[in-house]
Formats: sequence, structure tokens, C-alpha cells
Amino acid sequence: MSTTTLLEQLIQGLRCLPGVGQKSAQRMAFHLLERDRNGGRVLAQALSEAMERVGHCQRCRDFCEAELCAVCSSASRDAHLLCVLESPADRLAVEQATGYRGLYFVLQGRLSPLDGLGPRELGLDLLAERLASGEVAELIIATNPTVEGEATAHYLAQLARQHDVKPSRLAHGLPLGGELEYTDRGTLAHAFGSRQEVLVATGRAGDR
Repeated sequence: MSTTTLLEQLIQGLRCLPGVGQKSAQRMAFHLLERDRNGGRVLAQALSEAMERVGHCQRCRDFCEAELCAVCSSASRDAHLLCVLESPADRLAVEQATGYRGLYFVLQGRLSPLDGLGPRELGLDLLAERLASGEVAELIIATNPTVEGEATAHYLAQLARQHDVKPSRLAHGLPLGGELEYTDRGTLAHAFGSRQEVLVATGRAGDR
């Protein structure tokens, strides 16, 4: 039995989702077509609108539909505290699990030269401008405790020191090699509350 071109396109389209292989994509496609066509239409419309309208906050690089996200636009947040994270999912995890009331900066990745991710791709020029403004007193480095995350944290600490901003790192208690978005709320809240100042050698960020 041959499948139609549209069905094949639907299955292949679903495979772009993380963790979805051929069999899972087939099950999803058949479920939508057999049992929930209205749900499929709602999903298609939401995807189409999100792809067109969701961009990045011009200040923190998080996902949003306007020039500035709700957090950056809020007058009730503490502008002296700036938390740097790897992804919007990490930002959401911190926001939901802690009482943090400062601002954020979302890297949308971590330093990884092999993947073509350097300071420019992570928006560190924009971060440097914020640190140079004199408004930020503490840079809370909340990159994941992976090899790349630790390298990124070291670079960020140097960048903060360069602009006379105190860098701090989430306390370890987070599992090595883990991801913030999968960490339970209690562990994340404790680590966030027990963050420590990062001590780095003198020198400019990026110097060898």
C-alpha cells in the first residue's frame, strides 16, 4: 500500500521534532488524520503563526512577539541582577522554581567552536554593552554544568570582571552533565539560592 505525497510530507515534517523517529511520526500523523483532524488544524495554525510572529527580545534574546519581552518590560524587576542562561527552557525553569526577581540574558546556546558557536553567535557583544552600562551589579551565571557550559561560564566570568561586575555561579548540587530544564524544582531552587562568586585569573576575556 503506497502512501500519498501529502501523508509522506506530514510524516517527514513531524520527524523534525526532537526524539521523534519514523515510527513515532507515523503514529502522530495517523492519529491526527484518523481521530483528531480539528486538533491537527489548530496545531497547524499555531505552528504557522508562531513561525511568523515569534522572534527574539532585543534586550535579553528570549523568545517573544514584541521588541521587548514581558520580563524586560517590567518595572518591578531588579535591573542590578542579570542571570545568564543557555536557553529559553532554562529561563522558564528558573522563573518557575525560584523567587528570582532580576533580569535575564538568554544565550540561545553555549560556546562550542566545533558547532560554529562563538561569542558573536551567543550575542556576547550585546551582553558586554549591558555590562558596560554600569547598571548590572551581579552577573549570575546559570549555564548548564557540562563541559561546554563550564567553558562558557569561565568566559562569562572574565567578561563580567572586565566591566567591574561581580560574577556568581549556581552552587553545585546540580548533577554534572545535567540540564536545567530537567532538574527538579527543589534542587534548582537550592542551587540558585546558594550561588557563589566566581574567582577568575586577571586578564581580558578571550586572551590566551
